[in-house]
Amino acid sequence: KAPDIAENGAVVPIEVTSKIPGTQSIALVADKNPFPLVATFNVENGAEGYVHVRIKMGQSSNIRAIVNAGGKTYAAVKEVKVTIGGCGG
Repeated sequence: KAPDIAENGAVVPIEVTSKIPGTQSIALVADKNPFPLVATFNVENGAEGYVHVRIKMGQSSNIRAIVNAGGKTYAAVKEVKVTIGGCGG
């Protein structure tokens, strides 16, 4: 989950839930950020594949959630429009 429009790019709430059995990691990528890889989370010992974070975005961009589970990689994409940049915008 991510907002369609983020009023302030300095605090954009992102929530990822993976119900895929054997989820091992979740990564977040903001395509147009100066450093696109925003965060990675390891999910160990059968923990729930869930993260909720607030990220910085300098401009409108696609946000990608990448999940590794059971030896495969899955991705979901959502465009987030930013009205006030958080990374120097």
